[in-house]
Amino acid sequence: MDDMVARISPSPFRRALAIGILLTLGGLLIYLAMVRPPGALIWQAFLLVTGGLVLYLADQVRRATALTIEFSDGRITDSAGRELCRLDEIQSIERGAFAFKPSNGFLIHLKSRKPRVWAPGLWWRTGRRIGVGGVTPASQAKFMSDMIAYRLREPEPD
Repeated sequence: MDDMVARISPSPFRRALAIGILLTLGGLLIYLAMVRPPGALIWQAFLLVTGGLVLYLADQVRRATALTIEFSDGRITDSAGRELCRLDEIQSIERGAFAFKPSNGFLIHLKSRKPRVWAPGLWWRTGRRIGVGGVTPASQAKFMSDMIAYRLREPEPD
């Protein structure tokens, strides 16, 4: 049974802006290295490598933000099927303005450690924390975090 509770889809404008900024930065670094090379060859190599890494990051953001995050059947997953966590693994959820969380998002504290994963612009998981947000609309993230918090307070059926 597919009990879809909430879904977070990246904002097309924020997604384009994030990818565009990274592409511009990477392109400018490579352009600078080729057109106005610094005096030492090591600095030119540094600019080229850094520019290439930023372009790679732009592609990773593009791929990650093509997905959505879904809360259904007591699990939080992305649309590729990768599980962020299950509801019974969640210890608490932070949504405050001063929480260390992604932009327009929320932070989930888990009961036990899970492997590190990073979907730039959408979510990350390190240790016992999962950060959801980035290029996502704040309203969708707030709704999902409210639904998770509600389900955590709900008594278990006998």
